[in-house]
Amino acid sequence: MKIAVINGPNLNLLGRRRPEIYGTETLADTISDVRNRFPEVEIVDFQSNDEGRLVDAVQTFGFDPEITGIVLNPGAYSHYSLAIADAVEAIPAPVVEVHISNIHAREDFRHTSVTARNAKAVIAGCGRLGYQLAVDYLMRING
Repeated sequence: MKIAVINGPNLNLLGRRRPEIYGTETLADTISDVRNRFPEVEIVDFQSNDEGRLVDAVQTFGFDPEITGIVLNPGAYSHYSLAIADAVEAIPAPVVEVHISNIHAREDFRHTSVTARNAKAVIAGCGRLGYQLAVDYLMRING
């Protein structure tokens, strides 16, 4: 089984940006934890601050027959990127959207995710554990 983990803008700053919300662990720590928790799964990871590169990654991984699912944290793009939402809708691979913080307990503009409407599931507010929950879910639905 092969799962792509795609992270959007500012997630490269995990561990340094607002640690009271996002924690002190880095994105590399997060990916490492997922790989350690699921050694039987090949985890391919990608991060970009650029919307177009994220659309390309969703399309590339989403149409790759070896990819059984995508864990997507679109960051702030989740609130307004119709381009990423359309890419998620266009692909056959199931997508689980992950948010480290509880977006419903934060600023009003964060309560809506336009990218979530095309996701198979959404996990928010579980911290970095959300990534592992997403992988576990994708493994279960892909048998």
